[in-house]
Amino acid sequence: MDYKRLGERIREERLRLHLTQAQLAEAVDISDTYMGAIERGERSLTLATLVRLVNRLGVSVDYMLSDSVSDNDSNILDQFRQITDGQPLERKQMAINVLRAVFSYFKSECE
Repeated sequence: MDYKRLGERIREERLRLHLTQAQLAEAVDISDTYMGAIERGERSLTLATLVRLVNRLGVSVDYMLSDSVSDNDSNILDQFRQITDGQPLERKQMAINVLRAVFSYFKSECE
């Protein structure tokens, strides 16, 4: 398991919610020091702690562990859903337009 990447992802989600390490640590009943070590990838965490973290952050376990799970179409689509979940319809449409432009660029590069 890539604990460094897991920690980075936890940090990204914490910042997205405008939480401090101390606030998140308190919410999931761990110490500030342990929270910092998790985010830096220096410490592993129990399944119970991971579940409390994902519940507080509002993300799924599979999203948090996506770097440790082999990629397939289903996992990729789940990641897209995780990213767009809760976003307004206009932003989702904008993301689709950006994705279309990226794939169009790739297609033209290959020709």
